[in-house]
Amino acid sequence: MDSRVSELFGGCCRPGGGGAGGALRGRGGPAPGGGSKAKKKNGRSRGGKANNPPYLPPEAEDGNIEYKLKLVNPSQYRFEHLVTQMKWRLQEGRGEAVYQIGVEDNGLLVGLSEEEMRASLKTLRRMAEKVGADITVLREREVDYDSDVPRKITEVLVRKVPDNQQFLDLRVAVLGNVDSGKSTLLGVLTQGELDNGRGRARLNLFRHLHEIQSGRTSSISFEILGFNSKGEVVNYSDSRTAEEICESSSKMITFIDLAGHHKYLKTTIFGLTSYCPDFAMLVVSANTGIAGTTREHLGLAMALKVPFFIVISKVDLCSKATVERTVKQLERILKQPGCNKLPLLVNSDDDAVTAAQQFAQSPNITPIFTLSSVSGENLDLLKVFLNILPPLTNSKEQEELMQQLTEFQVDEIYTVPEVGTVVGGTLSSGICREGENLVVGPTDDGKFLRLKVCSIQRNRSACRVLRAGQAATLALGPFDRSLLRKGMVMVSPEMNPTICSVFEAEIVLLFHATTFRKGFQVTVHVGNVRQTAIVEKIHGKDKLRTGEKAVVRFRFIKHPEYLKIGAKLLFREGVTKGIGHVTDLQAITTKENGLEESLGPGQLSF
Repeated sequence: MDSRVSELFGGCCRPGGGGAGGALRGRGGPAPGGGSKAKKKNGRSRGGKANNPPYLPPEAEDGNIEYKLKLVNPSQYRFEHLVTQMKWRLQEGRGEAVYQIGVEDNGLLVGLSEEEMRASLKTLRRMAEKVGADITVLREREVDYDSDVPRKITEVLVRKVPDNQQFLDLRVAVLGNVDSGKSTLLGVLTQGELDNGRGRARLNLFRHLHEIQSGRTSSISFEILGFNSKGEVVNYSDSRTAEEICESSSKMITFIDLAGHHKYLKTTIFGLTSYCPDFAMLVVSANTGIAGTTREHLGLAMALKVPFFIVISKVDLCSKATVERTVKQLERILKQPGCNKLPLLVNSDDDAVTAAQQFAQSPNITPIFTLSSVSGENLDLLKVFLNILPPLTNSKEQEELMQQLTEFQVDEIYTVPEVGTVVGGTLSSGICREGENLVVGPTDDGKFLRLKVCSIQRNRSACRVLRAGQAATLALGPFDRSLLRKGMVMVSPEMNPTICSVFEAEIVLLFHATTFRKGFQVTVHVGNVRQTAIVEKIHGKDKLRTGEKAVVRFRFIKHPEYLKIGAKLLFREGVTKGIGHVTDLQAITTKENGLEESLGPGQLSF
């Protein structure tokens, strides 16, 4: 990670800066090596004339995007081939695919006449029915080079519930300063009712009485927003239950509502590191702009390499000039060398579709939405964006994770009447089934204890099988809750988990008031692990200053933890902050039920 991220943490971002200039290139952009910029006409983008035809990037073999010039009256053999091709694209997109009709395989935007387009969409609909999917027209664009007849390109979303009946689930962490409108926005999205301007929409999201009284989130809560196969919103309106939302949805967005107040920063960091969000949504209030913890939350998302988009809320409270000033302020920070992002302001449905596709393909694109939770202004644009937003991992990566041994991170622990002990968290790898026997640990003395998974719930509805990357709660029956703590892992008994009290990490010191030396104590976050550690040694140096890199040896002061080499690490103490990754572990032996097991390689030499 570039040490320039330290500018965000240290509050020393330089104004101006040479950000990511240049025109936005990619889907719908000009061909590499030249090509006219697309012009707007009647709200639709038009290509250049015949001497400079517009291009998309060439079609990729992998991925969920398919180009088709035309699909007019195919033979039976050709139709079966097209259906097989659609199955492949849907598998690559984990249940979603995007078809560009009127585009050649090399990306040339040819376009079709209205009659040809109607016939092609009819064939596409038949193909989708064959595989049990629905199609939704995302947008149409006109190209008129070398032709007097208007010719169109149509972009179509094909979506189905995957074969294993596991809907596509994306996790979005919600960041932003206190009072920026995070919980209110989530309330409006998930409840389907606009806010009254005094926070009514957020009341259902709060978990504690003091949160309702103060209006400030202090804990991590989860809210769900579903989309069916036709792209329609499925939420709690019409008195739906969480189970009904899951049953009706082909795609689910799980929002992780995090705290904005600086007092609860450790809770926010824990939410970002342990719940493994796919994306982050940074909410900024239009009337206050970048204030409080906004810059720090932006730095956290960048440090942990979580792709983020920005929502400017409360635009109903401000004049147009104030909103524009906040947008410019954000664009200036995003373009600075520490961020090096390319802002993309979303003002129309067409912008929202482009933003969703560009955002997933390029880590530098940062969509910006301006909306109101009270008037509902531009709220639909955010829904269009979330509906089209593709997953970051493809089916092959998902399959590889599922082939590994079971590993479940324990993030939350509850006691439920008539159920017993329940743990919440994320399955990092493998598959977990009801009735499966696992071991949990490490305990304070480094042991792993046997337990049985009695039942599984995902998004508040029963689930028999949990797959890698999914979050869920697991009921453990009469297992003693006092033996559990956050930061533990539940793993397959065949796995030899590497636990350690001493480890080494390559770090970048993002901010420190003076010098960082041996003996300094920091709170270390590695995945779901959060514990105080002491600096035992800084290799090759006596001290570190802001922006410097080094390999540092840490020792946990309380109990051993389960770590992996290569895991991202974030540490803090007051204003001191740093990031890095684990490079080596001093593995220790553990006794499980009286049996001593060696935990494999990774020994450090001292």
